[in-house]
Amino acid sequence: MRRTHAAIAVIVAGLSLAACQQVDNTAGAPTVYIDPATSGPVKGVGIESQDIVGMTDQMMRDMLSQPRLTNAATPPSVIIDSEYFHNESSSRLNKNTITDRLRIGLNRAAAGRMQFVGRHYADMVAKERELKRQGTVDRGGLPAARAQKGGDYRLGGRITSLDSRDPRSGAMQRYSQIVFEMIDLETSEIVWSGIYEFAKSAQDDIIYR
Repeated sequence: MRRTHAAIAVIVAGLSLAACQQVDNTAGAPTVYIDPATSGPVKGVGIESQDIVGMTDQMMRDMLSQPRLTNAATPPSVIIDSEYFHNESSSRLNKNTITDRLRIGLNRAAAGRMQFVGRHYADMVAKERELKRQGTVDRGGLPAARAQKGGDYRLGGRITSLDSRDPRSGAMQRYSQIVFEMIDLETSEIVWSGIYEFAKSAQDDIIYR
């Protein structure tokens, strides 16, 4: 009986080993770094990295060429965030990807000709100011300010699109339009406008996340 059990165990072990040897453990495709300013192998009709790089670079150059924004005697305080930058298109994307890149690029290139207000950090600043005024922490090395910095101009705009699909072939096309505008925060005057537009066509769209 013991010999029979031992023989069965050997057979089972052998079958298990054979099954393991038949498993295909071929490695998948290795990760490849792609220049975000170029079109990668996965493409659709939505807004992609090369579009974001292209539009923010173009808007940055255009804004820096506007004397009212960059040649004022007192550098204007500007707010560039996604609060009033609306996505009304059928493209799924994080608006901060656009506004963050635009703000950072402008902040670097403006070299003091514009001042940037981090309104999206207002809550963080308010909490620290309260701790300082209460004496919970010291006042740090910078002089105390009467209030947080206000903005002279703020970015607004919207993203819209127009989609069409051929029911016979399944091919689809999307026209995307991205409008950027700088608004005077006292008068609501639009002191600068920029537009970026493109159209893409594909047999099958991809899934954007």
